[in-house]
Parts: sequence; C-alpha cells; structure tokens
Amino acid sequence: MGLVKEFKEFAMRGNVVDMAVGIIIGGAFGKIVTSMVNDIIMPPIGKAMGGVNFADKFINLGGGEYKSLAEAKAAGAAVIAYGSFINVVIDFVIVAFCIFMMVKGMNSLRSESAEKAKV
Repeated sequence: MGLVKEFKEFAMRGNVVDMAVGIIIGGAFGKIVTSMVNDIIMPPIGKAMGGVNFADKFINLGGGEYKSLAEAKAAGAAVIAYGSFINVVIDFVIVAFCIFMMVKGMNSLRSESAEKAKV
C-alpha cells in the first residue's frame, strides 16, 4: 500500500500537474502551428514561387516516374521528401520562437519580482 500512496503524492504535486497541463497545451499548440504553416504560410510562398506545392516536393531515389509524393509512396518508391521537411523546419522555428518568447517573458517577470523583494 505504501507504493500506491507514494505514487499518489508524487502525481499530485504541483510540478507534475503543471507539467501535464503544459504537455497537453503544447500538443494542441503544435497542431495549431502545423496547420498555420501548412494551410496559411506555405500556400502564398508556393504561389509566389510559381505555384510550387512544397508538401509535394521530393527526390525519387529509385526508378520510375511519379507525379506526386503520394503516388511515389503508394508505389513503395524510396524518396527524399524535402518539401515536407521544409514545412517541419518552419513549424519548428515558429514553435521554438514562441517558447523563447514565453521563457523571456517569464524571466523578466522573475527579475521584476526579485527587484521588488529587495526593496
């Protein structure tokens, strides 16, 4: 019974609950950013570059001709999907920037509260 009680105390600590909430919100935020990159940012960039669909850009490593990435994957061809990679990199940069701004804001709040505590 001690193990169950110890686990319950661990799980109910503020840090664990805060972390769980952060992970859930982070997952939802990641989906929003992915949609923003795929559905809002990349289409105008592709249009400006002559109607390029980055999600469908790939290098075929095997034989055969494929009109789309989906067609190549369905045929089981070995491909380098560099367009999808570009989308994921942009997605990552946006999420990393948002996290940076949050941490920067939290640090400035901490320094303000530390300065007030000194006075």
